[in-house]
Amino acid sequence: QVQLVESGGGLVQAGGSLRLSCAASVRTFSRYAMGWFRQAPGKEREFVGVISGSGTRTYHVDSVKGRFTISRDNAHNMVYLQMNSLKPEDTAVYYCAATGTTTDQARGVQSYDYWGQGTPVTVSS
Repeated sequence: QVQLVESGGGLVQAGGSLRLSCAASVRTFSRYAMGWFRQAPGKEREFVGVISGSGTRTYHVDSVKGRFTISRDNAHNMVYLQMNSLKPEDTAVYYCAATGTTTDQARGVQSYDYWGQGTPVTVSS
């Protein structure tokens, strides 16, 4: 079992930055690739990016590439989403998720086994 708790969401002006954190309670954290997703009101949950279990490989979707960066600290069972140059269209509830594979190939909701409760991000124009 993996329990995930996100934090760091909030209200920010367009162009600003936020760093989301996700704390994982699991003994073998490095065995799980970690993904970030977001869900805007009235829309489906959307994949944002993934980091491999070792932290050496990452993938970000085109809409956030160059603005968002996923990182992890395996010594402390943490994964982060640094969000810069935020836009109003980034407004959503952000979720971290864990998948029982160490690679960075898990790109869809169905690939993930464990989810956090989400943290809301609102970007004002």
